[in-house]
Order: sequence, then C-alpha cells, then structure tokens
Amino acid sequence: MIKTNMKLTPEEIDILNGSQGETMRKTMETLVRYGDAYHAECLVPLDGAIHVVCSFGMPTLRPFFKIMEQYVAEGIKTKLPFTADPRPMDYENVEATEKEKQVFNMIYADQEKYEETLRKVGLKDKNAFSCACYFDEVGNIPKRGDILAWAESSAVVYANSVIGARTNRTSGVMELFSGIVGKTPKFGFLTDEGRKADWIVEVKTAKKPRPQVLGSAIGMKVLEQVPYIRGLDRWIGTELTSDAKDFLKDMGAATASNGAVGLYHVEHLTPEAKDFGESLIRPNAKTYIIDDAELERVVASYPIMWKNVDDSPEIAFVGCPHCSFVQLCEWTQTLEQALKEAGKEKVIIPTIFTTAPDVIAEFKKSEFYPRLMATGAHLTYICPLMYMSNPLCSAKRVITNSNKLRTYSVARYVDDAELIHAVVKGGLH
Repeated sequence: MIKTNMKLTPEEIDILNGSQGETMRKTMETLVRYGDAYHAECLVPLDGAIHVVCSFGMPTLRPFFKIMEQYVAEGIKTKLPFTADPRPMDYENVEATEKEKQVFNMIYADQEKYEETLRKVGLKDKNAFSCACYFDEVGNIPKRGDILAWAESSAVVYANSVIGARTNRTSGVMELFSGIVGKTPKFGFLTDEGRKADWIVEVKTAKKPRPQVLGSAIGMKVLEQVPYIRGLDRWIGTELTSDAKDFLKDMGAATASNGAVGLYHVEHLTPEAKDFGESLIRPNAKTYIIDDAELERVVASYPIMWKNVDDSPEIAFVGCPHCSFVQLCEWTQTLEQALKEAGKEKVIIPTIFTTAPDVIAEFKKSEFYPRLMATGAHLTYICPLMYMSNPLCSAKRVITNSNKLRTYSVARYVDDAELIHAVVKGGLH
C-alpha cells in the first residue's frame, strides 16, 4: 500500500489493498495521492451528487474515456446520479455551415459515445447537461453545509458562496473519482479556516454595478483568494431573491474566470456572512475599493481581438453561465421593447441565448417562449465556449455580455445595452 499522511478508515485501507478490485484500488490511490498533495487530513463522505466538468467527446481525452469504459465494464457507477457541463453542439438551434459542422464533428468526434458512457457511469438523465446544475429545473441542488466535489468553476463559486455548501475547485477527473468512491479529501474550502476572507472589497459605486464587470474586477485583484464584499447589499438587497441569485451567479462566474475565486462572502446577504459577519475576515486582510472609475478602468483594459475593431458584430451570445428561467423572461421583454422602439420585428444578427435543457423544457410551456422566438432570437443548450473552440466560428465577430466567455475566447465584451443596440440596430456604440 502507498504511504500517506492522511488518516484513513479501515474500509478505505481495505480498498487501497485491493479488496474491491484493481480499478477501485487505483481510483482510491489517485484520490489519496491528490489529498496528500494538498495536505488533506482525511477523506470525508460526499453529501451531494458530483458535477462533472468534462462534457465533450474530444479524441484528445481518450485516456480519460478509457478509465470510464473500465468502470462500465466492471459495473462501477457513482454513488449518486450526477450532472455534467453543457453539450458542445446543437445544429437545430445554432446554425452552422457544412464546413463548420465538419470541424465540429472532428473536434467532438467521440461525443455520442462519450454521452452513452456518462449515462452508464451514473449521469442523472439525458437532460443533465448544464454549467448551472443548481437551477431548480436541473435538480442537482445541495443544501448549506453539504460536502461536494464539483469542478465547474462557476458552479463551485455559486455552491460555496450563495448556497453555503462546501466544495473545492476540484480538478476534472478527480470529481469523478470522488463520485465513484463517495468521498473527497478534506482541505481548503471544506474546512472552517479555508473559508476565511483574505480581502475586504468595498463597493462604493454611485449606481448598481454590472455583475459581470464587478466580478471581473474582484477576480483580477484577489485571484484565488476569498473576498468579503461590503456595500453590495445596498444594490441587491439582503435577501436571496431570484434577482439577487442571478446577479451573484453572473458576478461569481466572472470572479472565477477572470481570477480563480471559489468562494466569496457578501455582507448581510450570503449565508455565512449573515451568520458570522466580520469574524470571517482574517487578521491583516487587504482592502480593495471599487468605485465607478475603477470599473471603467477594468472595462477599458479588456483587449479587443477582432482584426478590425470598428466592424459590426456578426453573432451575439447571452448565457455563459447558462441563463435562468427568470433571465430568459426578462430578456424576452427587453428585446420586444427594443424592437418596438426601433420599429422592427426581428433581430438583425443571430442572437443566441443558452440555458439548461430542463429550463428550455419549462420555458417552452410559458407565454414567453413564442414571444422570444418571434423576435428572431435562438434558444439552445450548448456551451458558448465550446462553440468558440471551432476556429471557423471564433473567426467571426462575436459579442457577449459574459465576462467568462470574453476571458476564455476572442469574443468581445459588451454591456447589455450595447448588445441590444447591436442586435436590433446593428453596429456598436
């Protein structure tokens, strides 16, 4: 048996000695070595389902797929049904030329086979593909204090901060191994000490900040550390309403992508900040003041990677991370009003909204679905980042109000008003 500094139970030691077969022995050994690398004290049981970050069947990932196929061959599954990140392609709702399809089909050549493998290893159901697995419609909803092993960065920061669950930014593959064993190493955000704040962020803006820009500023400043945010409750309140949750979803995704934030506390709002207040702040925590000028500076620092910055956009993406049901309703009303004021009936460039398959199913039952379709917009379940991985698609002039999509691709960031102007009237301000 390998040497480890972790305290293991007799059952865990038995698995390491091969009591459940060679595949489980290797899985446990990898998990223990992972825990040792982070000085974990022990393994702790998972309280909720895992969320798998790898949802795409790229041939370069075949070594990982072989591991999963071994699980299938031996009938090994995760302890609980799990969810996964979004699918990469949806030709029915996101137009693609024949050449673009050829490239997509090369990049994601193993997609169909991989999805079948996911189902056999424990995927919740055929709709369980969304980066926002915590939506009510999707159903992978942890409770406060639950121990998790999630890897998707936007979901990790939401679970830790807004729900008060406990998960590290587990690396891809390790979250699956944790789901197979039903345990994960205890370190970092799973401990009380690991959830203390290293930064005090003072929000002193004269108007409600855009969540995507506020999160970007925080992420780029604190990087992977924990911020305690003051002054935000003035703009989004002290209760976790649907509007507040959507704001925190989008802000958190920006903190996690523009930096590597896995947990934030918002004074008077998020669960732990409400209960423990300033006792969450470490001694000698640094302070970062964010005012309107600072947010303008942050936006001005974004590179524009189009060949000609004055050209008009060709495609707009909204929904990275995935839109909530309420956000889809709000965008429907906003588009309708903008088109009415411009004397137009439909958007003039492909305008693509992304959300979870289960949210789409519910949205189609509402009065808003036919109204959104009437504007000419598209609704899909894909991940915009995976769309941009196709070089023929990333060569297009794509705009987005998502700071995560901007950070990980050549898409150009615009605020909501600029995006509406571009898709209704054409061009940018």
